[in-house]
Amino acid sequence: MADTTTATKQPGRRATKIGQVTSTKMSKTIVVQVSMRKAHPLYRRIVAKAKKFYAHDEQNTAHVGDTVEIEETRPMSRLKRWKLKNIIQRAKLVAGEEAKQAAVSK
Repeated sequence: MADTTTATKQPGRRATKIGQVTSTKMSKTIVVQVSMRKAHPLYRRIVAKAKKFYAHDEQNTAHVGDTVEIEETRPMSRLKRWKLKNIIQRAKLVAGEEAKQAAVSK
């Protein structure tokens, strides 16, 4: 959850963010939690905030715990305005999860 976020916005470029996948229960949709650290405007203390984004994952390649990069895109549904750009780091699976992943993929 202590991921750094990169919100690049230049003319003609789409914004990107880096976060962790928290849910893959929907078909072709992932929920990505992006953690941000900003200074409070008045008190100048560092405040950590987290926001969840719904992102489009066409091939259902991302899994819970993966660190991913998402990119801004056109609205695809009521909540989806982002798409999966690439998977930066895969999550490490525990023994019980490996069996569950194998059963799901069959």
